[in-house]
Amino acid sequence: MLGLALVLVLTLGVVSVLWADSKLQRIDALPDYPGRGGNTPGSITLLVGTDSREGLTPEQQAQLSTGSESDAGGKRTDTMMLVYTPRDGGRTMLISLPRDLLVDIPDYGQNKLNAAYTFGGPALLTRTLEEQTGMRIDHYAEIGFGGFAGIVDAVGGVDICIEEPINDPLAGLDLAAGCQTLAGPQALGFVRTRYGFAEQDLQRVRNQRQFLGALMSETMSPGNLLNPFTAVSLIDSASEAVTVDSGDHIWNLAWVMWKLRGDPLTVTAPYDGMDSGSVGSYLVWGPSTTGFFDAVASGRTPPQEYLDPGP
Repeated sequence: MLGLALVLVLTLGVVSVLWADSKLQRIDALPDYPGRGGNTPGSITLLVGTDSREGLTPEQQAQLSTGSESDAGGKRTDTMMLVYTPRDGGRTMLISLPRDLLVDIPDYGQNKLNAAYTFGGPALLTRTLEEQTGMRIDHYAEIGFGGFAGIVDAVGGVDICIEEPINDPLAGLDLAAGCQTLAGPQALGFVRTRYGFAEQDLQRVRNQRQFLGALMSETMSPGNLLNPFTAVSLIDSASEAVTVDSGDHIWNLAWVMWKLRGDPLTVTAPYDGMDSGSVGSYLVWGPSTTGFFDAVASGRTPPQEYLDPGP
């Protein structure tokens, strides 16, 4: 009877995984193109958060303080991060990519990094990053506003601690200083807000890394994984909300979540000053940026001089 019960549990687990995998949205985010480089030693996953309002009712848009997609002028990337596990056995890194970093976008010339997605979607964004950095991206995952809030609510909210109060009516956010549990709408506001910070987008990407680490810890906790009600709700929310590359599967996402649940090394990709031009103010891709990504492309943890001291 014990053996039969074990077989039943394992069978149900496999069926649940295959069911969740079948519900993932897929897109050709990592297509081959002439001159594409070979595999980078280690593993690289690109995580993208967009300001997509797709599937949200007007009531949900109001609850999440997103406005409509037409008001925003289309879908753009609010968040771009790389999850990188070096070949040398070093700690997994969570690398924030500043959206104002100036890059060469194939067929479009120089522009800010977040323009690549606007011009050509995931495929152009990944190609831009690969050609600019010399690395090769192995996996891709994207989520919009509604899906992000749904995942946070599926795990019962996420605990976060902040040093200063945050009040941003545009993001629907009014948080006191200290530790608190954020529900979906508050969590979305927290990772979106930037106008109240001196460094604006650079502080926002630090907040995004902090929250993502807390979300992964909550998601992968035994209380959520071993609770069938929470686990089913979480799998259902995640599988419907996340878009992956056509070659990716639910177990690729689970592996990334497992890597981020503990103590990853967090960093913002370095830049060498600020400048302005035809695309407005931008962050300069300089020797520090090149040195950082040369290390990643060769499968090594970048030297300490390229790592910021932020959270």
